[in-house]
Amino acid sequence: MSFASKLLGWFDQHGRKSLPWQKDINAYRVWVSEIMLQQTQVTTVIPYYERFMQKYPSANDLADAEQDEVLHLWTGLGYYARGRNLHKSAKLIVELYNGELPETQEELESLPGIGRSTAGAIRAIGFKQHAAILDGNVKRVLARFFAVPGWPGDNKVAKQLWLHAEQLTPANRTADYTQAIMDLGATVCTRSKPSCDHCPVNSNCLAQAEQRIEEFPGKKPKKDKPVKQTCMLIMENEQGELLLEQRPPTGLWGGLWSFPECEKSELESRLVQELIDPAAIEILSEFRHTFTHFYLDITPIKLTVSSLQQIKEAKQQWYSPQSPSEIGLTRPVTKLLALLSNTG
Repeated sequence: MSFASKLLGWFDQHGRKSLPWQKDINAYRVWVSEIMLQQTQVTTVIPYYERFMQKYPSANDLADAEQDEVLHLWTGLGYYARGRNLHKSAKLIVELYNGELPETQEELESLPGIGRSTAGAIRAIGFKQHAAILDGNVKRVLARFFAVPGWPGDNKVAKQLWLHAEQLTPANRTADYTQAIMDLGATVCTRSKPSCDHCPVNSNCLAQAEQRIEEFPGKKPKKDKPVKQTCMLIMENEQGELLLEQRPPTGLWGGLWSFPECEKSELESRLVQELIDPAAIEILSEFRHTFTHFYLDITPIKLTVSSLQQIKEAKQQWYSPQSPSEIGLTRPVTKLLALLSNTG
């Protein structure tokens, strides 16, 4: 029996079939779910997906939205470039394809945020075409099954895994197979403590046969992350509102709203510039925010200001924690808002 046949037999009995994106399947719903599921667990994604689809049930609805509204719904999900790219792509889908996702690999990959694997998933599940995928779960399954050495992020390793993925993907029941191999990686062939005894293809798995499961897939070469520092100024006016400013559209936290920042060395001059008495400030506990490529140590500084002196440009606004506006907030801001509400 082939790999695909064994996997599909297992899927029919044990696969997940009631996830929100498995209902009323269409290419748009598949696309949104695939983007949300990148580097994020299913349990985390489900409530975000349901809220997102309720507000934006089609590409046309998403294209008509303001970016702030989209990022507001994305707040807490992380990797915000995904939300920005969804919004950009929706506008292109309306402009170029009359509101319907294109069906070819090339056209899908031309849209912001859609790579080879995501395009394959949209084609396989959304359009019922013969297409292969290679997301994180599939990489792990195939790396173990074929004992492919090396880190999957390396081009040579990825090329090998793509070859296996394409050879194994069946012409029939491609959509079910695509869901099945993702399910296998997510629920059985897990990153740690895989349930090899419950795997439908374990009898042919080279890593299992050689008792080398933990060696695959290969680890990413370690590289020390640099540490950066910043001060976040929590400026509160007499009405209890907090000053936020919108970050540039691209780059770190692109398009999200955050507290004004400055370097520690610039703090004193910044307070003088804002006409704030240094004796009236409160320095809160420093905390660390982890990015993919570096750590950011944040020192929050709370201070009271006049509501008249601070708004200098359109990209600033007063934000009321009691009646919050629907805007996208950075993770440190949501953390600090929770801290302030607990201590206030």
